[in-house]
Amino acid sequence: MSQASGSTPMFTAADDGFHDHLRGDDWWFTETAWFSFHHAERKLGGWLYTMARHNIGTIAGGAWVWDDTAHLPWEVLYSSNLTALALPPELDLRDATLPNGISIEVEVPTMSYRLGYDDPGRLIADLRFEAVLPPRPLTAGDSTFGHSAHFDQIGHVTGSIEVNGERIGIDCWSMRDRTWGRRPEDRPRQAAYVTGAGEGGSGFLAVTNARDGEDRVAYGFVQRGDTQVTLVGGKRSVRRSADGWIAAIRIDAVDAAGERFEAVGHPVSRIVINRHSFIDINSLIRWEVGGAGTWWGEDQDMWPTHRFAAAKRSGDWSIGSRR
Repeated sequence: MSQASGSTPMFTAADDGFHDHLRGDDWWFTETAWFSFHHAERKLGGWLYTMARHNIGTIAGGAWVWDDTAHLPWEVLYSSNLTALALPPELDLRDATLPNGISIEVEVPTMSYRLGYDDPGRLIADLRFEAVLPPRPLTAGDSTFGHSAHFDQIGHVTGSIEVNGERIGIDCWSMRDRTWGRRPEDRPRQAAYVTGAGEGGSGFLAVTNARDGEDRVAYGFVQRGDTQVTLVGGKRSVRRSADGWIAAIRIDAVDAAGERFEAVGHPVSRIVINRHSFIDINSLIRWEVGGAGTWWGEDQDMWPTHRFAAAKRSGDWSIGSRR
């Protein structure tokens, strides 16, 4: 990432690779690469996710594919959540077949990628991600990503997956993200990562923090074609079933141009992913967006495990600031 004097930071081709010069000796220095995809008619969602920690020498992550038939990770169509594979020191993220089964090849730096996954007989993926706009850096230190270098990018995902012997074509608009910086495993707080995108690459991102009875937007943007405007405020409201699952969700926000953004979504499928000290209840969402029609995306409903357990026992799903 580079920055001219007085200008906005910009990501460069070098940011597709690992950031050796920034690691220092911090045990928790972490690099991640996440790509999502879906098949709306099949109510099918998917992730390819990589987490590398060079100072520990490990690489983690893998792949998840789910639909509306199951939500537990041991019951969904595919789930591989590896934690501590050996990280080859010479690995180059710009053209790599990773120990977790994922392959990444940069076609156009920061914009276009060939993606693969290889677990014969269970999951094969051959996908291409092509971004709409160049990535812009996270500018809100109070978001769930803290002060790590981070960006989110809407793109067109095409190709196919073969899951348990069935080939499924993929042609969707979806989100990827990339981070590098300090990410300890004992940092949970209640938050959400909410996305949606539609034909042509218009879409939104809202990263929220739950505090003082509300779920406030800490960071995000609205993208309308080739224009992206930062969200400067707003909230996420959810209606839950008795067991805590989200039944409906609403985003009410305002962008830096003073325009309101409203979206109402309903989950069509979900997967629960246990990620060390928190769980991620990740739903594939069908959005109705004012003035823009139907978009598709995700709601990552993130809870510290002890907070979720307490809410489950008590039946009190109200938002709070308790850790």
